[in-house]
Amino acid sequence: MLIPWKPVKVALIGAGTISGEYLNNMVHNFDILDVVGCSDIIPERSAARAKEFGIRQMTNEEILSDPEIEVVVNTTYPTAHYTVSKSILEAGKHLYCEKPMSATKEEAKELLDMARAKGLYIGNAPDTFLGGAAQTARKLLDMGMIGTPITARATLIRGYHLMGGAEEKLPFTFYPGGGIMFDVGCYYLVNLINLLGPIKRVAGFSQTVSKEKLYVNPAHPQYGQTIPVQSPNNTLGALEFASGVLGTITTTSECFSETPQLEIYGTEGTIVCADPNCFGGEVLVRRTGNKEYFPVQLTHAYTDPNCRGIGVADFAYAIRNGRKARADAELAYHFLEATVGMIESGETGRYYEMQSSCERPAALASGITTGYTEYVFNH
Repeated sequence: MLIPWKPVKVALIGAGTISGEYLNNMVHNFDILDVVGCSDIIPERSAARAKEFGIRQMTNEEILSDPEIEVVVNTTYPTAHYTVSKSILEAGKHLYCEKPMSATKEEAKELLDMARAKGLYIGNAPDTFLGGAAQTARKLLDMGMIGTPITARATLIRGYHLMGGAEEKLPFTFYPGGGIMFDVGCYYLVNLINLLGPIKRVAGFSQTVSKEKLYVNPAHPQYGQTIPVQSPNNTLGALEFASGVLGTITTTSECFSETPQLEIYGTEGTIVCADPNCFGGEVLVRRTGNKEYFPVQLTHAYTDPNCRGIGVADFAYAIRNGRKARADAELAYHFLEATVGMIESGETGRYYEMQSSCERPAALASGITTGYTEYVFNH
């Protein structure tokens, strides 16, 4: 029976750069979410976010002890994800975490087991695969537009030392669990899993090309300074999906260009996907017998650059309906294990057999407009 749904009360820990996108969407775009407040290790930051979005400035302790708050969104630095996430679960709250789930698969597994034992949900970014471009590519693939998928190619080239604006926001990309594969390569892996399903085994090579990086962007507050590199920054991986599709993923943060590419090749054509780090963008198709690629009108909503938060909304509906969230813990652990597996393969010279699997996330219905709403049923 269809029943009126009660909004899910949400709070956010970690009021840094990415929190602005989350809060903007959670506060303004999703009726299922009732954002209560935010906290940060630097009180001035949480005070600014609270004022910006008309919510309460809170401490971590206030958030974790508030019995009405059901979901806590963890947008702290990756190196703090495990500690903060563990405290959220220990407090009996459902957890939605920025990527990655943690810096190691052992810590992620501990969180996964804790949530299962407590009957709690874990959701995890990235949620760009729920955007209009990725869901359009998914629809084209599912309807057989390119026949049977055979192989896939993902390429991510960028230069972290060139980036950075008026605030210091990128050092974590050089920390353990923060390198290019963990930081942005995960968007490509999640989009590949959304399109092709879970991964069976991986192989790879990885390097830390330089042990320190010099900031060369004059706009960055650390311009002219060096920072130690503690995570692989040049990785090449081979993927064998459970479906039999083969794929490759190349990531590096050592180059002077930005190259986001994700393509799926099938028996009857090719899909050129939009940038997996974005929600919108152009999707191209070329079918057998055609010399040119043609753009496809997007069939789904959420095409603005900054739609982070749709994953939290879907997560909240999953809690209310007792279903699996699309960006859930099993998916998060699976792509983290694949990342670690590629690095381990390079170190051991052997294939890495995946120990985990996950369900291919359910597709969103086409035609949904921005402000995603799902019916809530009495089970």
